[in-house]
Amino acid sequence: MIIYVATTNEGKLKEMKELFSGHGVEIKSLMEQFPEAKDVEETGTTFEENAVLKAETYSKTYHIPVLADDSGLEVYALNREPGIYSARYAGVEKNNEANNDKLLKNLQDKKSEGRDAAFVCVLAFAHPGEKTLTTEGRCEGRILTERRGDQGFGYDPLFQPNGYEQSFGELRPEVKNEISHRKKALEKMLNYLK
Repeated sequence: MIIYVATTNEGKLKEMKELFSGHGVEIKSLMEQFPEAKDVEETGTTFEENAVLKAETYSKTYHIPVLADDSGLEVYALNREPGIYSARYAGVEKNNEANNDKLLKNLQDKKSEGRDAAFVCVLAFAHPGEKTLTTEGRCEGRILTERRGDQGFGYDPLFQPNGYEQSFGELRPEVKNEISHRKKALEKMLNYLK
């Protein structure tokens, strides 16, 4: 089975290919297969609404099975910010360094107990003529006071998952993939798809 993933984020695409490998599913980039595909405006107010919007729009347009996600970081002391605005937290342009700087600035007066956070991923699978499926995965942890490591992308150098001494930016990719929010959502989705 071929599933087209609606993302331009190479990091997410790579993770999904790795997580789906060995399950009889071939993951392809929707944007590579359909370069004319336009970005779907994420007008939802939740991760789920945005994921469903992307999956259903592309599935209906191209008559193919589409997997889309919306994911981000929720910091409890910041009213779950940056949330659905994680990629553009510091402004309209996606800029990981600026986003991390803004997060550190907004948490500068918080001690370790005020830095609890979770990475959240909601996946939506749309297949022409069928009900759209959604799953959610969460990885709980805390925000560090400085960047650590150069693995991963986004907020990974600042996020320390519960039970680990390293940040996502320091953990080997195979370790991160085992505990990630995306892995948890994908495992639930695989169970549905089987």
